[in-house]
Amino acid sequence: MIGSGNAALLSPKTMNHPIDILAHNQAAWDRQAAQGCEWSAPVGPEAIAEARAGRWQVHLTPGPLPAGWLEQVAGLRILCLAAGGGQQAPLLAAAGAEVTVYDASAGQLAQDRAVAERERLDLRCVQGDMRDLGVFADGSFDLIFHPISNLYVPDVRPVWRECARVLVPGGTLLSSFWNPVVFIGDRDPALRAQGLVKPVWRLPYSDVEHLPPEALADKQGRGEAVVFGHTLADQIGGQLDAGFVLTGFHEDWQPHPRFVVENVMPTFMATRAVKRA
Repeated sequence: MIGSGNAALLSPKTMNHPIDILAHNQAAWDRQAAQGCEWSAPVGPEAIAEARAGRWQVHLTPGPLPAGWLEQVAGLRILCLAAGGGQQAPLLAAAGAEVTVYDASAGQLAQDRAVAERERLDLRCVQGDMRDLGVFADGSFDLIFHPISNLYVPDVRPVWRECARVLVPGGTLLSSFWNPVVFIGDRDPALRAQGLVKPVWRLPYSDVEHLPPEALADKQGRGEAVVFGHTLADQIGGQLDAGFVLTGFHEDWQPHPRFVVENVMPTFMATRAVKRA
């Protein structure tokens, strides 16, 4: 059985941004889902069968989760936050968890619904802004699974505050994000060809605030999502300020480097945090 719902979608032109960031990024991800991008390729029946048999693996970063981060999920109330695409949520549901997937993109959620229908999974899909979980009551979940996605919102601290609110005391937040160093460099292809990094952008980074108008217009014209590079003070410090205790930290390498720096350092970061009782 599949549940569905609609949260109030926030569409402010935040911080005087000249575009409606939420609406633009929703459309960008709807387009990627329609094109069958890597993060919108639903898991197949074999993976679901394996999960039902207790053999499953979900990903915060390209590699496996660190040992001990998430081993038993049967009976847990899990929120897959900004994690549509028919991948993580169906596996967790097949493994016995009570799963809600929450995403801004209707196209991404459609992939989860398709897998749920095909496999007869009990999976609730809700559309909304990751910064506003008002559709959920306090203490609604035991665990939140939040893979790399908060680069699509200009302000990340509301995400952590909402995560803390909807988790039970002692609940777990598993999240991942890019090391902000990937956002500081000039993206001139000629520099990349030479293996050079030219720092030009000051953190926190914003496509909307930092890119020249013509470059931003080109990106919009191509239908690409606009992104934001949050500081570690906001990514990790923001979790601590929201009432979490950090219980695990993990770094992982980019298997298909797009930036020069990704050849010399792991640029994916993941945290395991527990809400203080």
